[in-house]
Amino acid sequence: MPGADNGELTLSVPISLAGERLDRALAMVSGLSRSRAAATIARGSVVVDDVVVTDRSRLLQAGQRLVAGIAEDAVDLPRADPDVAFGVVYEDEDVVVVDKPAGLVVHPGAGHPHGTLVDGLLARYPEMAELPQQDLGDVHRPGIVHRLDKGTSGLLVVGRSPRGFVALRDQMTTHRAIRSYLALVHGWLEEDSGVIDAPIGRSTRDATRMAIKSSGRPAVSRYEVRRRLGASPGTSLVAVTLETGRTHQIRVHFAAIGHPVVGDHRYGAPGGRAAQRRTPVLGGSVVSEGRIFLHAAHLAFEHPNGDVMELDCPLPADLSEALAAYDKD
Repeated sequence: MPGADNGELTLSVPISLAGERLDRALAMVSGLSRSRAAATIARGSVVVDDVVVTDRSRLLQAGQRLVAGIAEDAVDLPRADPDVAFGVVYEDEDVVVVDKPAGLVVHPGAGHPHGTLVDGLLARYPEMAELPQQDLGDVHRPGIVHRLDKGTSGLLVVGRSPRGFVALRDQMTTHRAIRSYLALVHGWLEEDSGVIDAPIGRSTRDATRMAIKSSGRPAVSRYEVRRRLGASPGTSLVAVTLETGRTHQIRVHFAAIGHPVVGDHRYGAPGGRAAQRRTPVLGGSVVSEGRIFLHAAHLAFEHPNGDVMELDCPLPADLSEALAAYDKD
């Protein structure tokens, strides 16, 4: 949450939110539902340019300073939902490794208060709800030590027990866990392997986007080209290993070097290859909206008992079909 600290959110309104209603903008950047955002405004907890605003329909202007006091109980808490579908690759009393399908949000947030992976995990492993009560993790994301974007599929590990959570959190913080992805990117990469070392921070023009920024946090992605598909400029299937774990890191890094991830219309350059070649038609229908060709294929970490765990997850059917479609171009 941009500028959030101890229940208070502070930000300069970006150009992307100029002209938006206050309640909708607050919901977008805070993780509150629209109704919760409206209630926060109504009780006088939102200040715009040093003036308390209680009109939820107030339109914002770029550059305005917005401060909102978020009550601890204002953000919707996750709730067990047995209808949330996801695969389990490995489980024991300490850790669970999930095969997350594309389209599933990992934890509650703006626009997705329920029906998340966390809700599904709580239905299957109710003991995970006790982790935040032991000061381990966030009440809105119990057990979660890393994330995958909604449009990304593949392996994600969560802590099921206190010792599992602590061990995994520490490995993620120190970058000792290994996470590798398969991505199909636009264009043929010239080198067979390489390193993208560019700091990433939140965009000053759009609070919901990330960008390469000199003031951002260090971000390093190592890649190897697995295949070059189609006729030049074609596409490249790359294996990417993260040395850091920044939000949207692979998407931002490859867009920055002129090879955006296939299907990623958010970071693909307007009018560039990503805009000209939309997600391929598969079996007569387009890949689901928001799906990008990014899959968490390999995960390695140290189990709390000292064992080294290495797990692999093959491409799901939709990406395998997309790969075949691009290979025929």
